[in-house]
Amino acid sequence: MATIPLGGVRMIDLSVAIEHDAPGELAPPKIEYTDHAVSARGVAAAFGCRPEDLVYSRGQGWAVEDLTVNSHTGTHIDAPYHYGATSGGTPAKRIDEVPLEWCFGPGVVLDMRHKSDGDLISVVDVQSVLDTLDYRLSPGDIVLIHTGASTRWGTREYFRQPGLGRESTLWLVERGVHVIGIDAWTLDRPFAAMAADFKRTGDGRVLWPAHFAGLTSEYCQIEKLTNLELIPKPFGFYVSCLPVKIKGASAGWCRAVALVPR
Repeated sequence: MATIPLGGVRMIDLSVAIEHDAPGELAPPKIEYTDHAVSARGVAAAFGCRPEDLVYSRGQGWAVEDLTVNSHTGTHIDAPYHYGATSGGTPAKRIDEVPLEWCFGPGVVLDMRHKSDGDLISVVDVQSVLDTLDYRLSPGDIVLIHTGASTRWGTREYFRQPGLGRESTLWLVERGVHVIGIDAWTLDRPFAAMAADFKRTGDGRVLWPAHFAGLTSEYCQIEKLTNLELIPKPFGFYVSCLPVKIKGASAGWCRAVALVPR
């Protein structure tokens, strides 16, 4: 893809916020907000003065937030270590070890909104969309799966979605895709769908297959994207999804952005 001057792009925010008690999270985060008035005494104590001595702020302190939240909350990137301790027989990368080059590259949106809750997104499904787009994947592409689930963010219905399987995930990774994103809670199908399949078949291979594909080949996934419908064309744009650098962690929050030519 041709180089685009920075002034020639507009940014589309693909990230949801980390919210206090968000219904779209299995483990809702807790955020304690401290405003300028509440913090005034603590700020004054830090400087050895009285609140009224804070002339510029007229006796006000600073705003600060304390968060109790796991690394998989909000829009985030799963590192290969999330799926298992090793990948391909070697130690799996943790989030602070993921190459930054993986997290910035050409994007392509695969529209899977025709798939229903619990459906598998197969290799054939992926190939069919790429054929319709007349697009050939290149190493370093960032693939974004558009399910439409993000329209239900903030509700318990958010967990209704289709998802990739082992074969479709590895098919993408084998073509040099290091990062796969989805506008839903997980890259896999919903837990309830996988659990029902396991109860019916007793076959453990139906459980978390897209994630566990990372035990074979390293890749990252962006979960809980949003606004994919705002990207005007399914390719011809860049994606930036640099993760927060948490030492030794299995994931990191990211502010995913599409950089689209004007």
